[in-house]
Amino acid sequence: MVPIRTLTLGVAEPHPLTGDVIARSAEALRRAEAACRADGHEVQTLRLSTRPVFGDMTPTAAYARELQAMLDDAGLVYLSLGPATDGVELIPDLLIGNDALNCTVRLDGNTAAARPAAEAMLRLANETEEGFGNFRFAALACVPPNGPFFPAAYHDGPADLTVGLQAASIAVKAAEGGLDGLTERVAEAFTAEATPVVRLVERIAGELGVRFGGIDLSPAPNGPDSIGAAFEAAVGAFGAPGTLATAAALTAAIRGTSLPTCGYNGLMLPVMEDVVLARAWEEGRIGLHDLLAYSSVCGTGLDTVPLPGDSSPDDLARLLLDVTALAVKLQKPLSARLFPVPGTRSGDRTSFTSEYLTNTIVRW
Repeated sequence: MVPIRTLTLGVAEPHPLTGDVIARSAEALRRAEAACRADGHEVQTLRLSTRPVFGDMTPTAAYARELQAMLDDAGLVYLSLGPATDGVELIPDLLIGNDALNCTVRLDGNTAAARPAAEAMLRLANETEEGFGNFRFAALACVPPNGPFFPAAYHDGPADLTVGLQAASIAVKAAEGGLDGLTERVAEAFTAEATPVVRLVERIAGELGVRFGGIDLSPAPNGPDSIGAAFEAAVGAFGAPGTLATAAALTAAIRGTSLPTCGYNGLMLPVMEDVVLARAWEEGRIGLHDLLAYSSVCGTGLDTVPLPGDSSPDDLARLLLDVTALAVKLQKPLSARLFPVPGTRSGDRTSFTSEYLTNTIVRW
């Protein structure tokens, strides 16, 4: 069985959240985790997704510290504050020093926020260790609520439970037969692997008294457990001719099942979270425009892309607007989680110590 990357509980209560809400939510997630483990599943993370904090209040650094303390007491390390439209300049103050918190900015219909979002990325790069604060911040366009994957997740409506898998290996195995018939093989493999998980988490949600919000079938990679390896199996190398067709075929498979889905439900191509993608980036086989082209037929936009630390706010803002324009034109969820790496120039190599990131070079 593939690992469950995340069980995400959508919190219905408005901000400011209380310690009791956090504690009850943590207990519900632990019950869900125990039930999944009892059924033989590995559960990697437990996460809370909240209503957009900026829609309920003007959040302060003091409130962020209170949330972090409540999460520490509850034993949770992931909480999403949702997307902002105004007040984007406040986001770094919420995230810096509060490692459990995630936050985003929404750019569709709100393109004036691109420059403040770019400035926030540079602050997070320069004021968090190794610039890792940008792992917990992204710009969103057309991303719906109630998905399980961070940092884009945010909640709307009654409490719900959603699930996401670390499912790159499913696509890799199905891709071994090549590009011909890939969509059908991947759809069949995902249906077979995910159906028992859906039935299990749906039952758990009922026992917890919350709605089952669905499964995000996006085949999340994790370092050597690589979605890029599926492209290698199908067309020989990531970035080779046929890469765009493979991305389209994988996406059609993920979106063509009859399972109850949520969130992106598309193809993730996070450059530094995947050893094959990181190598393709380092060798110059893919670049920003290639990733944007692939995003036109898949998702999720630009993810964990390593950029020079001396990048200007204007350059970053224009890149965010490119992603937004593509999402709005195609009416599909895309996001941008960019990593301007402090102290680097184009051609330098990253030196992240995080287990979640594969080091590569920075460049535009």
